[in-house]
Amino acid sequence: MPLTRSKSLPATENGGSDREKLQSGRSVAGILYKWTNYGKGWRSRWFLLRDGILSYSKIRRPENVNMLSPSDDVRLIGDISTDRLSRMKSCSGRSRRKHHKTIGIVHLKVSSYRESKSDHRKFYIFTATKTLHLRTDSRSDRAAWLQALASTRGIVPLQSVSGDFSFVSPKDLSLSTERLKKRLLEEGMNESLVKECEQIVDSEFSEVQEQIKLLHEERTKLLDALRQLEMANLEAEASGIHDNPYQLTNHNYSSLRRGKYSECSTSASSDDKQEFEDISEEDEASFHDTKESFGEPDVGSVHTHIKRRTKLPDPAEKERSVSLWSMIKDNVGKDLTRVCLPVYFNEPISSLQKCFEDMEYSYLLDQAYAFGKSGNSLLRALNVAAFAVSGYASTEGRHCKPFNPLLGETYEADFPDKGVRFFSEKVSHHPTVIACHCEGKGWKFWGDTNLRSKFWGRSIQLEPVGILTLEFDDGEIFQWSKVTTTIYNILLGKLYCDHHGTMQIRGNRQYSCTLKFKEQSILDRNPHQVNGFVEDVTGKKAATVFGKWNDSLYYFAPGEGLNKEGASLLWKARKPPPNITRYNLTSFAITLNELTPGLEENLPPTDSRLRPDQRHLENGEYEKANEEKQRLERRQRMSRQIQESGWRPRWFEPQGESQSYKYTGDYWEARDKRSWDDCPNIFGEFTEEMADCV
Repeated sequence: MPLTRSKSLPATENGGSDREKLQSGRSVAGILYKWTNYGKGWRSRWFLLRDGILSYSKIRRPENVNMLSPSDDVRLIGDISTDRLSRMKSCSGRSRRKHHKTIGIVHLKVSSYRESKSDHRKFYIFTATKTLHLRTDSRSDRAAWLQALASTRGIVPLQSVSGDFSFVSPKDLSLSTERLKKRLLEEGMNESLVKECEQIVDSEFSEVQEQIKLLHEERTKLLDALRQLEMANLEAEASGIHDNPYQLTNHNYSSLRRGKYSECSTSASSDDKQEFEDISEEDEASFHDTKESFGEPDVGSVHTHIKRRTKLPDPAEKERSVSLWSMIKDNVGKDLTRVCLPVYFNEPISSLQKCFEDMEYSYLLDQAYAFGKSGNSLLRALNVAAFAVSGYASTEGRHCKPFNPLLGETYEADFPDKGVRFFSEKVSHHPTVIACHCEGKGWKFWGDTNLRSKFWGRSIQLEPVGILTLEFDDGEIFQWSKVTTTIYNILLGKLYCDHHGTMQIRGNRQYSCTLKFKEQSILDRNPHQVNGFVEDVTGKKAATVFGKWNDSLYYFAPGEGLNKEGASLLWKARKPPPNITRYNLTSFAITLNELTPGLEENLPPTDSRLRPDQRHLENGEYEKANEEKQRLERRQRMSRQIQESGWRPRWFEPQGESQSYKYTGDYWEARDKRSWDDCPNIFGEFTEEMADCV
């Protein structure tokens, strides 16, 4: 049947005849605009929807648009698709068509989609690995594509991928024209005509062989994806998800929704922002939709949107230079927490807020929960490992130290868009211990940290002491401790930090993980390396992990090569913000000390955002910040006496002889009532009379 075109597929209640045509093998094709990155914007791609699989390729020349042949029964969408195809057919008449490589495949059985609420030409397709942002030329074209997507439901049953999938390789195909040549000669044809016929057959066979090669590549990529997604999909199939006409399958996060706090709702609150995934064309060539990082869906939520800032306030004063040597000579070998440094060496964030900064990529824990719940314990362990590494990414280029909290100082973070609530408190002054507790979608994370630091003149070494615990709702627990951090070139050279040591992530069930942070040498041309493996309870390696703590982390199965081409991307760090400050804060860190509208009146007087020296530093009021810091440090010097006189933390309690701290669980309840009577104003005025009363 010749190719036909339709501007839209009728949106009937049950799919009507168009669905029947699709189920009987008819394909849908056309040109869509796909968002690539901020540098290249929207790029046209040739999309083909066939047998429940949506594939796409780049369009460099009209003759490249040949993911189908003229004999295919294909329904085209859009005027531009027909125009391009006509040019392709005219070009193919003059020269042999060149098949262009498919750069993306989406298996619609394990994907979902929705239309944009703010732009009648846009819609989104969500897979477990990424989000495709697509745009048509008109509202009717979008309606046609949405109807085509809806009509694919149930076309291809998801079968187990554990069996044998035999598929002929193009290299195994061969063609002999001997019988044809013999028959033609018997009919009396001359040699030149027989040779011409042979050339025609060889040309057609090469065309077929090229098409089989493309199909072979598509099938290989598809099976790789299905092996990862099968378990998650089986649960979705059993839950009766097809009641929603716009839902092709249950999204990975759908089982994690808690009322209004859903990252995967279909609200249009984020449509106008165009917060797209920043994926380059080169990334597309190496990692396709079914094998990219399990990135956080860039989708709006139904919760009340909190607009957070993207830059710090402009400095009110000009910075002054500070002599390092005048402070270094008297403090070599001392504990850094007892060294009184000027405010110029601080960043406008406290150590309590720094703890929450480690939760920037908390979506990895959401994914870990989803994988474990669907029965994929290995991918759960791998995502936990990626989360443990991701917390170090924000330290790249951060040369200033966070504020040392006062005894009893607290910090809360309620991020409904991330689905997390976090709370931390300084529970001990000597030794300095910070405890934190965070709740997410199907998991809880807590720990306490005692940071031992030494100042050696040319470098600062930080040794974290404490255990971090992650517990999922199904009872699986992972525990680990952080590695050593060293800041180099305090006096001369370029200041930089490095993380080194071995991180043991111990699980209480099937898998555990060992990660080695390689220490950077002077001549190291490939710094920041992390290598490791996941092993089961018998000690057998189940996966190998490698990457860089400041950039990305990959994994592959045993026996595969140690290279990105054969590995799957677990996590990739976000790019730096456009508004760089001298503190080199990430976009996420810039929001941590922000007082959003209506927040201040709900905070206890102990919250870090109410600390005056830190606020003055953020505003660039350096003289006031230094004065306030000195005032609060005089109060801080009394903290040990306060602690020894019977002081106890308000929101955490010690656990036996282990000296670890457990969250009491009543902070958010007190916040709802604004019951802060037992929370002292630790940032208020401090007099000598108050010191005598201690």
